[in-house]
Amino acid sequence: MIRDAYAVRTGVGPRPLAGGRLPRPVIEVIERDDGLINGAPADHYLDEPDAWQPHDHRALKYCRGRVLDIGAGAGRTALELQRRGVAVTGLDTSQGAIEVARRRGLRDTVLATVDEFARAPVRYDTFLLLGNNLGLLESPERAPVFLDALARLAAPGAQIVAQGTDPYGTRDPVHVAYHERNRARGRLGGQLRLRLRYREVATGWFDYLNCSAAELEALVAGTAWRLKSIDERDRPYYLAVMELTH
Repeated sequence: MIRDAYAVRTGVGPRPLAGGRLPRPVIEVIERDDGLINGAPADHYLDEPDAWQPHDHRALKYCRGRVLDIGAGAGRTALELQRRGVAVTGLDTSQGAIEVARRRGLRDTVLATVDEFARAPVRYDTFLLLGNNLGLLESPERAPVFLDALARLAAPGAQIVAQGTDPYGTRDPVHVAYHERNRARGRLGGQLRLRLRYREVATGWFDYLNCSAAELEALVAGTAWRLKSIDERDRPYYLAVMELTH
């Protein structure tokens, strides 16, 4: 999908065509386990800073030392940090995304999960989880495992800068019913079960977490991290900063 979005934007390489001639919009299809289907243009993975949301710009101000951009995608954030002279590594599980990031100029990339990479000898001062990638905490069961993996990669005094979404301000009956359904099943209200589709391919089903600041604080409790601050100026989106305690 990201390869196609890059080809459509640049005009270089094979592109999906409509009617055999015109470039077809590249749409990411998001399917939820209650049957809800949404779609979003995949071109946003390639956005330059002038198209970013305000919270993305504020997040970069927190970056210090060596940075690991987790879920780097096409390198949107990592490339800007690299332009600023920051030592940044882009990590993603998608080989195609990493290929596009490298074609766009990102020098240091890793194709791996966080758990796999946690065995590496390198240490980082800042971990970035932007583009709503706080969702990679997945669930109350998975969150401490994920945070422990980051702690193994952390330099003393390291921090996590993550963008999340509080799902509970909505009045949309479809989403409110989903939150209630989740809670009835012993899950957090905003604990999504998703798969992504593009053309003829689909991911497996996976959990992706939207949570409130209070829920995040509870998830972090008992780990090597503590919640230091929450920036809610772009509600329902927020920036969470967590710092290593030991």
